[in-house]
Amino acid sequence: MEEHHVAMAGGRELAVVEDGDPNGRPVFSLHGSPGGRLLYGRHVADAARRQIRLIGYDRPGYGGSTARRGRTVGDTADDVAAIADALGIDRFGVWGHSGGGAPALACAARLPDRVVAAACLAGVAPYHAPGLDFTGGMGELNQQEFQAMVADPAAWEAKLDGDVQQLLRASPEEILEMWKSLLSEVDLGVVTPDLTQFLKRQGGEGLSAGSAGLRDDSLSDILPWGFDLATIRVPVQVWHGGQDRFVPFSHGQWIAAHLPRAEAHLDANEGHLTLYQNRIPDVHAWILSKF
Repeated sequence: MEEHHVAMAGGRELAVVEDGDPNGRPVFSLHGSPGGRLLYGRHVADAARRQIRLIGYDRPGYGGSTARRGRTVGDTADDVAAIADALGIDRFGVWGHSGGGAPALACAARLPDRVVAAACLAGVAPYHAPGLDFTGGMGELNQQEFQAMVADPAAWEAKLDGDVQQLLRASPEEILEMWKSLLSEVDLGVVTPDLTQFLKRQGGEGLSAGSAGLRDDSLSDILPWGFDLATIRVPVQVWHGGQDRFVPFSHGQWIAAHLPRAEAHLDANEGHLTLYQNRIPDVHAWILSKF
């Protein structure tokens, strides 16, 4: 594993990690919300087997990356391009899960000459997507968060610091209890000590800088994304599960329907965590086929 700090315009900095095969094909892994640059051992092992150079980074405000208040989903592409430049990478693949799903699509839209393929797993659709009930089908915890943020952003933000401290103090088991309304039976079926400990470690590292990253991730979900899905021309996969209570199935269906050339994997029997735990090898193999 190698760690880097990439200097950005205006004095910002991005914290980056890479693992897998250092001489392999470069693929960016974009973390969920909250999250951070740390890479899941299961994904790293698969990357090494397939000769993939797997790269993660803290989105602004998480971990070691400088906050950038008001950032949009589309701004992710600028950060990924800067990291690729700093690492001497021309063309690369990208995948993102959950809060990283829409940012992966941003890279496909804004970096068509550099992104060979992008995969969105369990990603959110645009907040004002026509015909979509954004919070319909979400577990109670996420419904309450989005409703509070939209109804009174100042009060929601004031409460966020306390929520982050509670997450940092919580054990992996306590985090699962907090997520009770979000965890479907199929997701509970893939929850292992290895996965829960990693999510606790990754989230703890990402939130060590405070609530700014989670705040700006959440706000970016309800702001205009800054790009149009219909403009995407590079190969894209959309993965979503019908048992997903974190990000409902309707989000994946909407995204797939509005991408002109998407390869859709919409499975009524998949959940949210099942995709992260089981489907990344399939995504890696597909991205490699596009180089």
